[in-house]
Amino acid sequence: MNKYDVLKKMFGFSEFRTGQEEVIDAVLDKKNVLAMLPTGMGKSLCYQLPGYLLGGTVLIISPLISLMHDQVEQLRMMGERKAVALNSFLKSDEKRNVIRNLEEYRFLYVSPEMLRSLQVREKLKKMNISLFVIDEAHCISQWGHDFRPDYLNLGHVRAEIGNPPALALTATAVKEVREDIKEFLQLHHTDEFIYSVDRDNISILVEKTNSFFEKRKSLLRHATSLKKPGIIYFSSKRLAEETADYLSDQGIGGVAAYHGGMDQEQRILIQQQFIHDQLNIICATSAFGMGINKENIRFIIHFHMPSQMESYVQEIGRAGRDGEASIAILLYSPGDEHLHYQLMNYELPDDSHIESYVAMIASNRKEELMSNVNMSETQTRFLEHHFTSIKNRVEMVDHIKNARDLRIDHKMKKLKQMKNWLEELNCRRSHILALFGEDSKQPPNLCCDLCGFDITHYRDTTKQIDKQILSWEEILQQLLLPATVNE
Repeated sequence: MNKYDVLKKMFGFSEFRTGQEEVIDAVLDKKNVLAMLPTGMGKSLCYQLPGYLLGGTVLIISPLISLMHDQVEQLRMMGERKAVALNSFLKSDEKRNVIRNLEEYRFLYVSPEMLRSLQVREKLKKMNISLFVIDEAHCISQWGHDFRPDYLNLGHVRAEIGNPPALALTATAVKEVREDIKEFLQLHHTDEFIYSVDRDNISILVEKTNSFFEKRKSLLRHATSLKKPGIIYFSSKRLAEETADYLSDQGIGGVAAYHGGMDQEQRILIQQQFIHDQLNIICATSAFGMGINKENIRFIIHFHMPSQMESYVQEIGRAGRDGEASIAILLYSPGDEHLHYQLMNYELPDDSHIESYVAMIASNRKEELMSNVNMSETQTRFLEHHFTSIKNRVEMVDHIKNARDLRIDHKMKKLKQMKNWLEELNCRRSHILALFGEDSKQPPNLCCDLCGFDITHYRDTTKQIDKQILSWEEILQQLLLPATVNE
């Protein structure tokens, strides 16, 4: 079979989307590839199709368990039985069985943390790894919008298992992040395919409100009137849950909350219900949406501003994958950015954390540290990553504090970019393109609130039409129905 036969037989498509064929050709030529394709343009096809032509095992490093699960389920629905996700969600006996038979799989999904396992790496050394895929490759970079220290070791893992050809995939990576990806993966003579981040079928609206209550009122109006399905993003798990309940109480059906603090089984259930149109609206943190294969999402609403433009572009790109008109609405109230200042304090260690960590590690009292020092998982990861030596405690403390301060400065810079975009007076789309190093182009007819468009274009008129065609007898019957039921 050739690539066109596989495209039709296995995936049911008659033609490639923008960028897919060029990337696939380079992969089939066994080149190292860095590809930035817009969200929704089918990045997974760029390694799944070659998997049927290269032979051996395609190893995919993926950041989220839910994302791995979704990809494996999609492959199995196509009839592919040689796909598996090796992660902490597997029971002990299942994990042992998968590791024992790794070479039998065509597609093997793993988390970067799973590659810490010597047993897994030893097994991979003996296998024919035809392609080493890094999904959401911006996670490699410390400047990426979802920094994961375990990603930094992937270049060493790749070398350890024989340096198979690599494919790094991302939807949103500025130039400095792309350079980091190549450096940490040790990619030499890399073919790069960088496509525009623009999705011209998604209209952009920033709506400014004066208070939380005014913002929630606006959210209710949009959630009631807009065509569905849609996703509403929050920076707070608690507020995502409370808003899902609030919208349900206001008579909006098919609403659920989703965030990383929920049980894995519950998250997967909600994700599948949304994919199969059993839910209309998801109130979520940024944990939701990555890799979701749903083409008909009509709106994305941000109740809280993201911390940076890369996150915003990736999240709104989950709308309108079918090419139909969709809308992205960001609700902003003065002071919203202060939430991100609080999150920085949760994500990064303060001076006392750093000093306690260095002192206890130097004294070989790590267990005491974990039980007595109240730190988040991300704070601990940051300290573990930047702790390199204990020859001089003072120097080590200063070293980690300096790394922390650089990280804060970078986050503040990104937050300022986001705030400047909110205060933009000209085309919002052109501003986004400029941040990604792209030239401005003729904006679409339904571009952004600053260029002007009619939001009624995105409203659901179905219910209004239904009400118009009801007879007065039917309306009266509906009004009397609750009383009859209560009796």
